[in-house]
Amino acid sequence: MCKAIARTYNRGDLPRPIMTPTLLALSVAALVSALLHIPAEYGGPRWRVYVFKPLTTTLILAIACLPAAGIEPRYQWAIVVGLLFSLAGDVFLMLPHDRFIAGLVAFLFAHIAYIAAFTVGVPLGTAPWILLPVALVAAVILRMLWPNLGRLAIPVTVYVIVIVVMTWTAAARAVALPSTATALAATGAALFLASDAILALNRFGKPFRAGRALNLATYFAGQWLIALSVALGARAA
Repeated sequence: MCKAIARTYNRGDLPRPIMTPTLLALSVAALVSALLHIPAEYGGPRWRVYVFKPLTTTLILAIACLPAAGIEPRYQWAIVVGLLFSLAGDVFLMLPHDRFIAGLVAFLFAHIAYIAAFTVGVPLGTAPWILLPVALVAAVILRMLWPNLGRLAIPVTVYVIVIVVMTWTAAARAVALPSTATALAATGAALFLASDAILALNRFGKPFRAGRALNLATYFAGQWLIALSVALGARAA
């Protein structure tokens, strides 16, 4: 898939604008798909969820697959792998029967892939002062939800630890290698963390009507920004 997109997109070595027609088209398509999906979570029809939820992530994945001269290939491929696992997680979580554990595991591997990307050229442990506030917020939320987690307490705790590290490494990369690309990735990681926090509060805490919309909006926005860190990185650093 990525190679096919690269062949159609490549136009030689001429300078390219920051927002190319292909990137703009994929971004608009992802936005439209997300806007068709989110209302369907509330009022249906259910087929729109089954179509537009994975389609939105697939379009974001296509953005990450765009050629990005000047970007470390390991970074790009780790982001692509993370989005593929995210796509699998989307599918698990939208199925009629509860496959929360399968979805949790898929997103766990997505975050591990993102950690691999965010530590390319930036050793794990950079900017340790960033870890404390992120971990503190996550610990407070986990403590609030703990009585309701039951048998999911351990897997959810492991997941929280990994997403905290993912958010930390993204922010640390932005500090160590300041650029538009690293700022996009750090913002996207923070939105992903916020999305999961909203999802957890809505599932294991006190549900609120806007929770699903906020969860999905921050999730798609976060993934889009992480993908943009690849697509725009070489042009807007």
